[in-house]
Amino acid sequence: MGCRAEAGAAAKGGRVLNIHSPPAAGSIDWAAAATQLERQGAAVLPNLLDAATCRRLAALYAEEAHFRSHIIMARHGFGKGEYRYFRYPLPDPIGTLRTALYARLAPVANGWNERMGIETRYPAEHQTFVETCHQAGQQRPTPLLLQYGAGDYNCLHQDLYGDIAFPIQVAILLSEPGKDFTGGEFVLTEQRPRMQSRAEVVPLRRGDAVAFAVHHRPVQGTRGSYRVNMRHGVSTVRSGHRHTLGIIFHDAR
Repeated sequence: MGCRAEAGAAAKGGRVLNIHSPPAAGSIDWAAAATQLERQGAAVLPNLLDAATCRRLAALYAEEAHFRSHIIMARHGFGKGEYRYFRYPLPDPIGTLRTALYARLAPVANGWNERMGIETRYPAEHQTFVETCHQAGQQRPTPLLLQYGAGDYNCLHQDLYGDIAFPIQVAILLSEPGKDFTGGEFVLTEQRPRMQSRAEVVPLRRGDAVAFAVHHRPVQGTRGSYRVNMRHGVSTVRSGHRHTLGIIFHDAR
């Protein structure tokens, strides 16, 4: 995923019903997730998908009919590895996940924009937001499936595909660390004004998701909130194969 122009081109309430298909373990504590997003710019959503769903989604990578484009990262200086962007209609349960996650993240995104002095507010329903993207010429779906092998990595980047961008996105690990692959940690960096960048490794298990800032997020300072710049990437995979589902809520030009 990347701020790549396509290779050249506070949630309220405590818990929510499972959005797994088929059902998997546990539901998400959205109050805790909103707190983590406020404090760190990222929140782990544990057990979002069960193992069977993870395997089924990873297997889609070989089925070209589901995708609109195929990116080889090394050709564009993005890192090593590859990914494919899904086409509309999105296969199950990706469309359902995108809609359900957006509804929970939109209040957090609106709170961020208010604190950063950004006038944009996001509607409660994802379809309404997608229609806004399409009216602005951003009509291509952005959910994607990433595939890494030994020696592959993803450079630090931001996933911006046009003038309209939702400020939070989600990545779901579909492979099992220590069994399917080693290495390949999800990495976030944060650049605060007049300070050196801070890096954080986010540990994930198969089926876990991480929601994180696409570009900027607010941080409380002594004189109010200020913006920090966020980037994300994946460290070098040392062995095996790693698959990730990326859910980006804005569409692309």
